[in-house]
Amino acid sequence: MDITFRQIENKDIQIVLDMFKAAAEKINKMNVDHWQYWKNPPQEKIKWVEEGIQNNEFFFVDRKSGENLGMVRILNEDLLYWGEQKEKAKYVHSLVVKEEYNGLGIGTKVLQEIEYSAKYDGCKYLRLDADSKNIKLCSYYENLGFKKVGIKELPLSTCNLYEKSL
Repeated sequence: MDITFRQIENKDIQIVLDMFKAAAEKINKMNVDHWQYWKNPPQEKIKWVEEGIQNNEFFFVDRKSGENLGMVRILNEDLLYWGEQKEKAKYVHSLVVKEEYNGLGIGTKVLQEIEYSAKYDGCKYLRLDADSKNIKLCSYYENLGFKKVGIKELPLSTCNLYEKSL
């Protein structure tokens, strides 16, 4: 399946928050306590999204036909989770695939496209995090070649930090 990335704009904030809420509800059905704050996000999370949109870091993931499949946030640095780093890397956050498209390999395709772009940009690593309580998600990233390299304690969660050498 061919996908494209479309810049998310300020006017799309409610769509983004609704996608986070739907993802939290999907995760809750799997009995995983991950992202549940997105059901009623605290102001700090809303601000985090607003800043990401203003910094042109959030993208809708669409089919070539224009149908929306999900979203992702791509950063050139991630001070909150990773601190200052010496090696050039791309950082992935908020990878959401709509529930009706689960199991079609879209998440993998999104990560492959970001990895390709990161290599082209001269990055040494592709980095991301996953809530440590979401064992299935952590295994998914590990199966895609990401290595756990650390843990980050945050007020709302504890995350495993993963990186993949490019």
